[in-house]
Amino acid sequence: MPKRVDHDERRTMIAEALIRVAGRHGLHAVGMRDVAAEAGVSLRLVQYYFKTKDKLLFYGLQHLTDGFTARAGDRVRAVGRNPGPRAVIEALLLASLPTDEESRTFHLLYGSYAILSVTDRTLAAQPFIDNPDAAENLVTGLLQEAWEAGLTNRDIDPRTEAISLLAMTATMGTSILVGQRGPEPAIEVLRYHLDRIFTADRHSPPPA
Repeated sequence: MPKRVDHDERRTMIAEALIRVAGRHGLHAVGMRDVAAEAGVSLRLVQYYFKTKDKLLFYGLQHLTDGFTARAGDRVRAVGRNPGPRAVIEALLLASLPTDEESRTFHLLYGSYAILSVTDRTLAAQPFIDNPDAAENLVTGLLQEAWEAGLTNRDIDPRTEAISLLAMTATMGTSILVGQRGPEPAIEVLRYHLDRIFTADRHSPPPA
């Protein structure tokens, strides 16, 4: 009886090979032959599952973001049960900083995908990510929850603070990648701004 092939497993294996090669040489320099060699399979097999390099890149992007979502979830769970809005926000922000090899590869390739989606016609014809406001909406909701519970400065705007925190984290990540600063100073800056937003004093929200 012929062995049953797990096609999803093979696609995942090829996507992980793409991420490893791109992490070493840059996304722009990766070819399907390079990915096949890294995965230990034939070029024909890669072409069977992904007819073009663009399709391989899109699948790789999805696999990359799925991996980040899983890591972020692990960080949040590691904080403990009922951690509160600040702890969840901090865990999410720290998950996106390139503080180890896996998160470094994510930050590097995610930025590369973003640039390619602007300059490459085929990639630009499709949305870079399905829900670009997901992280912003999540952090905004957590800040709104904290504000209503009296855990934040009373004059903050949750949406503006969420945008600022995410933008700052992305910039900090790039500064770590290029060697401008190490992970610890970047983490200190993020916590400084969280300290500015969150307070120990409770207050009653003003009338809507």
